[in-house]
Amino acid sequence: MELYKKTAVELSDLIRKKEVRPSEICESFLARHDASRDLNAYLHLDGDAIVAQAKILDSEKITDETPRIFGLPVAIKDNICTKGIPTTCASKMLENFIPPYDATAVSRLKSQGAVIFGKTNMDEFAMGGGCAAKSASGNGTRNAPASDVSTVPTSRLARNPHDPSRTPGGSSSGGAAAVGAQSALFSLCSDTGGSIRQPASHCGVVGYKPTYGAVSRYGLLAYAGSFDQIGPIARTVSDAALLASAIVGHDPLDSKSDPSAKLDFSQIEHFDMRGKKIGLLTECFANIDADIESAVTNAAKTYESLGASVEKISIPLIENCLPIYYTIALAEAASSFSRYDGVSYGYRTANAESIDDLYVKSRTEGFGSVVKQRLWLGTYLLSAGCYEKYFEKALAARAMLTARFVEAFEKYDFLLAPVSPKGAYKLEESPPAAEAWRLDKCTVPANLAGLPAISVPCGHDANNMPVGVQLLAGRFNDATLLGAARAFEKAGFV
Repeated sequence: MELYKKTAVELSDLIRKKEVRPSEICESFLARHDASRDLNAYLHLDGDAIVAQAKILDSEKITDETPRIFGLPVAIKDNICTKGIPTTCASKMLENFIPPYDATAVSRLKSQGAVIFGKTNMDEFAMGGGCAAKSASGNGTRNAPASDVSTVPTSRLARNPHDPSRTPGGSSSGGAAAVGAQSALFSLCSDTGGSIRQPASHCGVVGYKPTYGAVSRYGLLAYAGSFDQIGPIARTVSDAALLASAIVGHDPLDSKSDPSAKLDFSQIEHFDMRGKKIGLLTECFANIDADIESAVTNAAKTYESLGASVEKISIPLIENCLPIYYTIALAEAASSFSRYDGVSYGYRTANAESIDDLYVKSRTEGFGSVVKQRLWLGTYLLSAGCYEKYFEKALAARAMLTARFVEAFEKYDFLLAPVSPKGAYKLEESPPAAEAWRLDKCTVPANLAGLPAISVPCGHDANNMPVGVQLLAGRFNDATLLGAARAFEKAGFV
């Protein structure tokens, strides 16, 4: 059996038994990448550097204390800083940016012996769900050196491994496509409003968004700081837990990192669903495709067969979650993106006639249309009169929604919902912005309330494309969430 076909847990066991070397694992995944290059899953992948990392690990002594992540390749979303490796956010604005430091999550992986396996494709600055990416490194060539990142950007869509004519979802499109195509063992990604869970659902893999504050955001290039969270996309829940275990924990470099963020996933394989109570979020089942509803309803029946009780629950404020989310997120983006001014770093126009002209032209030329649209809206929401009228009201509504979730988890152990109201659409049928935003209605509630959430494959839609079911749990109940997801996997979907 090819090494790339094995799970992370299996490969970790083989390393610990000294039956396989890290370099052999990386070579297997590099070969698989070469065979699936047309999916455009990577923006930067230097095969020689990857193998060199792995060969250093080949000679290290393996003991009982060796971390489980040791020797395993981890793909990194292109908005998470990697020292000496391009981090472009799939944007012309950062096409030449090579960070001088690692994100905390990346440094923790490195300190435990993980191999950094390329940077994955994404929607520009993580804004969107279909990945109209600006490639800063050509075509994801295996041996492209850092000096090649200045090549002219080209529009390059990531594609779904189950049907390359369809979207893999977004914004973590490349990470999900790579894991789904088995050209990555797992991928470290970010989730602001569903950017881990939606593409995981479309690509038939697992996507886990940890509790807000459980994983450091230091080194994650922000979209909306009060929502952004780093988490894994993996083939199985067990693999997601393995990667998450390596990165969770308090970080003083992140002001929102929670000192109590100590998660233990060691017992998820033995989680018992008997006696657990699950609430079906009725608002998330409104206006979804019948085939999606059927797949998710069957998942609920599977939980009933495992001994859980399932009943409907209504949280009416979820009907308003999209305007609440986008009001806050776009305002935060408008504020944080002011740093991209053509002066300090990032793209600078070559034709400025004044300082004002430099700002305007650099931002106009450096950002894509989706980003500019969202920044315009965010700037308007922060303008005089609009701040009190919209932004402050959205913050109050967010607090109310969070309180409703706290009340719900006093009665239920988990909440269950679809991940997306529709399956993966054809790339040439990409919906207009207003409709695309509505596709986030099932995922943004978890981000608004800072809850842990996970997408697990539960079937297929009418086009035989993967469908995911979403589970939510109370804050810092991540271990029980993954235990429940793993129990579902073991019931027949893995």
